[in-house]
Amino acid sequence: MVDVDLKSYFDTIPHEPLMGCVREKIADGRALKLTEWFLTQGVMDGLDKWVPTAGSPRGAGYSTGPSYPYRTFRRSAAASKNLHTAIRRFATHLGMHPFLWRPNETCCRYRYDRVTYRDVGRVRAVAGGRCRSRFSREFGGFFANAADYGSRIFRRSRIMTMHRFVASFFVVTAAVAVGGPPPTEKARVTDTFHGVQVSEDYRWLEKADDPKVSQWSDAQNAHARGVLDKLPNVKAIRARVTEILAAKIVSYSSLSHRGERLFAIKRQPPKQQSFLVVMDSAYDAESARSLVDPNTLDPTGGTSIDWFVPSPNGKLVAVSLSKGGTESGDVHVYDSSTGRQVHEVIPRVNGGTAGGDVAWAPDGSGFYYTRYPRGTERPAADKDFYQQVYFHAFGTSTESDRYEIGKDFPRIAEVQLDIDLATGRLLATVQDGDGGEFAHYLRMPGGDWHQFSRFGDRTLQATFGPNDDLFVLSRDKAPRGKILRVTIPTLEVSTAETVVKEGKDTIVSSFMGAPSILATGARLYVKYQLGGPSEIRVFDRRGRQVAGPKQIPVSSVGGLTARGGDNIFFSSNSFIEPTSWYDFNVKTGETVKTSLATESPVDFSDIKVIREFATSKDGTKVPVNILMPKGVRLDGSNPCVVSGYGGYGVSLSPRFRPGIRVLLDQGVIYAVANLRGGGEYGEQWHLQGNLTKKQNVFDDFASVLRHMIERRYTSSSKLAIIGGSNGGLLMGATMVQNPTLVKAVVSHVGIYDMLRVELSPNGAFNIPEFGTVKIPAQFKALYAYSPYHNVKGGVTYPPVLFLTGANDPRVDPMQSRKMTARLQATSSPVLLRTSDDSGHGGGTPLNERIAQSVDVYVFLCHELGIDYRPVGKGATP
Repeated sequence: MVDVDLKSYFDTIPHEPLMGCVREKIADGRALKLTEWFLTQGVMDGLDKWVPTAGSPRGAGYSTGPSYPYRTFRRSAAASKNLHTAIRRFATHLGMHPFLWRPNETCCRYRYDRVTYRDVGRVRAVAGGRCRSRFSREFGGFFANAADYGSRIFRRSRIMTMHRFVASFFVVTAAVAVGGPPPTEKARVTDTFHGVQVSEDYRWLEKADDPKVSQWSDAQNAHARGVLDKLPNVKAIRARVTEILAAKIVSYSSLSHRGERLFAIKRQPPKQQSFLVVMDSAYDAESARSLVDPNTLDPTGGTSIDWFVPSPNGKLVAVSLSKGGTESGDVHVYDSSTGRQVHEVIPRVNGGTAGGDVAWAPDGSGFYYTRYPRGTERPAADKDFYQQVYFHAFGTSTESDRYEIGKDFPRIAEVQLDIDLATGRLLATVQDGDGGEFAHYLRMPGGDWHQFSRFGDRTLQATFGPNDDLFVLSRDKAPRGKILRVTIPTLEVSTAETVVKEGKDTIVSSFMGAPSILATGARLYVKYQLGGPSEIRVFDRRGRQVAGPKQIPVSSVGGLTARGGDNIFFSSNSFIEPTSWYDFNVKTGETVKTSLATESPVDFSDIKVIREFATSKDGTKVPVNILMPKGVRLDGSNPCVVSGYGGYGVSLSPRFRPGIRVLLDQGVIYAVANLRGGGEYGEQWHLQGNLTKKQNVFDDFASVLRHMIERRYTSSSKLAIIGGSNGGLLMGATMVQNPTLVKAVVSHVGIYDMLRVELSPNGAFNIPEFGTVKIPAQFKALYAYSPYHNVKGGVTYPPVLFLTGANDPRVDPMQSRKMTARLQATSSPVLLRTSDDSGHGGGTPLNERIAQSVDVYVFLCHELGIDYRPVGKGATP
């Protein structure tokens, strides 16, 4: 590389105002030589094809204007195509991170014949070093953190030539250089799959316990902080996010009614973690008293409640507690009258791979529980697999607990337990990984286990009925679901009576958590999915639909909880209304909101919700739910954020997210897509987006993004996407397959290396959803869309913010590390933010949730060119 003393070089350049081509020695001399120097280094590939225009009175390359002459350059097609990449390379070479500037979209992303920089205006440094002018609006942050040096050079300039632009660019970046991402070592590894050789350079980043990996991750964190903390409006956005997320507003979830007591999880900022409370009535929230408070058990905020199960009479409660977002939970038992811990602690009941569960014996003398291998029972590689069912009697050693069932379950079995308190029968629902195939087992009071469904027979869910029977959700010849009544003496699903026939809407299946089918003495409550929104329908014992509870339009319902007789509690929320718990009385037909209603820290009355349908590549109609401030003009200029998921049969129902008010306040349009791979339209909707058909999900999402552009809600230069976990895979695939479709990407705890994901503990559970490299057809599909393997050199991808948790038990953080390294190798602007005390999201302390949200919103506002206007309490009058 040419040895250039840059400081001495530019010290020779006068700092007085530069008007037109008066300073031709800059335009045609030193700056021209500087440009040529960069061209010889290959830094600005493509710009060598910029050619001066001819025919002006001043000669080739000059033109005249009303007051001043200026130099113009005509761009060839090749240069037009490569300009965006070239300038990013230039910035990276200079040591200025590309996140701190944003090229003029008009000039750099579209093919304009002529590029001139006229009427630059006055550049001035303000608080924090941010520059404001017409020039800085066009080049949004190009001179972020510029000192007065840059201001002196461009002060009062009205015209800028291309060469002088290059020279001045160098001056500013040389003065305020912000370090680029840390270098990443390459170590080529090659695998062969079914005759196909696949090479990669970043396998070494998979080793979390390697000090080199820790150092690399720390360096990436420091780099991310060095960029994010210097972006505009951090302080104002932090104030607004904190105002919303830390608002002293109480909310309740996971209701459970046992005996005369009502249990619930209570969230009450500024407490870092939610906690377990017990109360006398849903109409007297003030009576709720704290029973198990992780904030007291662990003042650091690192301990959280995974789940809880009260005893039949409500006098005791089993609580799974885990630390640092690991979801590795031991079960503790508490006295619900005193809050005192009693009995033995049961280790390794819950995990981040297969979850966990407890079912109490009817007399409360102990409970059945899921158990992961302990000690040397299995090799270390199998410690998060082979879940089995045991029984613990209080007052005995956990080492002497009685084995019940599970030795013959698959390695990736996930088990849910349910007890019939009237008879003592125990139901075990076993899922084969995360693919939606189930087997069911029933334990009789004498201890005998009977299997009544098998993997692949499309029997999804079972729940106890009141009359020696089971209600079973089946999709056998009914992809949207039907409900069968199976008599326990026979346990014959194939000949069972159909109580609720398949309809045009989909019956929701549930695994873990609140049921989607609840049988009371004379009623059957069933949750239906309507393509995104959901609702509760009620049937009598003969399957006839009867009057049900009143529900919010276009909402999401859940939390079905029996409360005595045929009455129930249920929860509901929408895109613009927070969650509240309701009491439905069958006899009166009344639906009453209880005192367990969440207030909103922000007002959504000015937000309207629109539901439209995009057309995917194969003609499939894909729903998209659009939230936008009333009065927004559809002229293509609005900033927009779109999210999606598309996997595991999970439906994205309406959900109240007060945090997105930060974006909505700035005129951002927020949209949620219901993609294939989810469960919004039943089994077929899911199967059309999993295994070898996963590409349909990415096509659906791309169609939604194009729909938003074509309908003029936004444009590519104002469009960002956000998703997490399987939705992180969606983010990676979308940006790799469509690098110019969006302006920015935010991806939480995502999956990107599809050829190695199955080697991680929880990755094995994903095989039924994604497939395996061991099967040729599935390998071909995985390799075709794997984001990590489809990053192309020479392509500049949109700016990305990756977020991951060091303790994530569901998606190995190495996925984010490897994808970050691969993208950074293309000189694409990428930030990786790793949280040391969180995992996949569950159990994340309030302060960390606020910190993550601030980074996301600061990043999005900057990349979408939003001139943030403070609102809320932090706004200045």
